[in-house]
Amino acid sequence: MTVLAVDDEPIALEVLGRAIREVVPNCSLFAFTDPLEALEQVKCGSFYPDVAFLDVEMFDLTGLELAKRLKDLYNCVNIVFVTGYAEYMGEAFHLHASGYVLKPATPETIRWELEDLRRPVLREDDGRLRVQCFGNFEVFIGGLPLKFARSKTKELFAYLVNRRGAVCTVRELAAVLWEDQPDSTALQSHLRQLVKDLTDTMAAAGVTGVLAKGRGWLAVLPEAFSCDYYDFIQGDVQMVNAYMGEYMAQYSWAEFVVAYLDRH
Repeated sequence: MTVLAVDDEPIALEVLGRAIREVVPNCSLFAFTDPLEALEQVKCGSFYPDVAFLDVEMFDLTGLELAKRLKDLYNCVNIVFVTGYAEYMGEAFHLHASGYVLKPATPETIRWELEDLRRPVLREDDGRLRVQCFGNFEVFIGGLPLKFARSKTKELFAYLVNRRGAVCTVRELAAVLWEDQPDSTALQSHLRQLVKDLTDTMAAAGVTGVLAKGRGWLAVLPEAFSCDYYDFIQGDVQMVNAYMGEYMAQYSWAEFVVAYLDRH
C-alpha cells in the first residue's frame, strides 16, 4: 500500500505518520509539509498513492483543493481528510472522500478508515500486470504505471482488454482507433507500428504472455494479468463495490460497456 500524508504543521504530520506506521508498518509512506511539493511528486510519477491523508487548512493549497487535483491526476486515490474542524465534513463528502479523521490522529482512527476505504487497494500479484478499467484506463506493473510512448498504443491495449480475449482483426482495430477515417493501406501500416510498439513496451517492462497474435489478428490472454473489470464479471464483491459508474472514461467507444455494468 502506498500512502500519502500532507500537513503543513510538522508536529501534526509526525503524529499522523506514526499512527499510519503503527497500523500498516509495511506501507510506502510519503509525508510532506508542502502540499505543492506533494502534488508535483505525484504529477511527475514518483509515486501513486492508494490513500492520501490530507490536512484541510494549509497555506499555499488547502486540503480540499489538493484532493481535487490529486483526483485529476489519479482518480483511484482514496482521500481521507485529517483536521481539527468538523465543519468541513459536508464539503469533504461532496468530493467523494473516503473518510474524515479529527485531530489528533490515532492508530485506532487510522485503522478504522483504512478498513473502510471507498476504493479497495488492490494487491500486487507477484509482479504481474494489473489493469484498471474503472475510472480511467490505466496499467500498472509493480505498483507503478506502465509508460506508453504513444497514446494510441495505450488505447489499442485498452480495446484488447475490453474484448476480454476475443480475437480482434486488423480491420476491426483500425475502425475503432480511427473511427472517423476510412480503411487504407496507410492506416493498416500505422496499426502495425502500434502493435510493434505495444509488444516492445511489454517486453521492456519484462511482461510476457499477455498478447497473442497471428496474421491479421491480435488478442490478450486474460489469465496473464489481473483486471478489475474481469473480476467484476466473475462476481468479485470487492470489485462490484469498486465500480462507481465509470469505465475507461477517456475512450468514447467504451461507453457501451457502462450500460452493461450498470445493469449488474
